[in-house]
Amino acid sequence: MKDLVENNLIRFTNVVRKKGVIYANFKVKGLRNGVVLSASLSVDITALDLNPGDTLEKIIEECARHGLKEFRKAEFQFEGASAIATDYLGVAQLG
Repeated sequence: MKDLVENNLIRFTNVVRKKGVIYANFKVKGLRNGVVLSASLSVDITALDLNPGDTLEKIIEECARHGLKEFRKAEFQFEGASAIATDYLGVAQLG
């Protein structure tokens, strides 16, 4: 298991508390049909009815499962080139 990309895995990184909410953080990397995927997932443990007293293994497994499920259900939309267009696009700039 040299590289996450070769294995299409979710790797647990840490658990953090931000503004009173506890998040389990994961890194996702994969390679499929010429597309390299890289993402970070942060899952609120209270969204899964977990509490800080649960075992770390239980928190990690359930949060990873939930994060992957929600990631798969996400419907991403392409923003398009018009969103990054500026006044300078299409005009040659000379030195």
